[in-house]
Amino acid sequence: MKNKLKRSSRDKSLQGVCGGIAEFFGISSFAIRLIFILTIPASFIIYIILTNSLDENTTL
Repeated sequence: MKNKLKRSSRDKSLQGVCGGIAEFFGISSFAIRLIFILTIPASFIIYIILTNSLDENTTL
């Protein structure tokens, strides 16, 4: 079964987008958050789109 990109239900600061991306790629959520912070304002638009389009991971 393939992993599917979903918002994290465990590692979330705002909506769990960065935590979900980190879980998908198996890297630190801090690194993903740092990338999003360093690439503002484009990352802000991407974050809003991902928040609205990704399902929340309900399995723990």
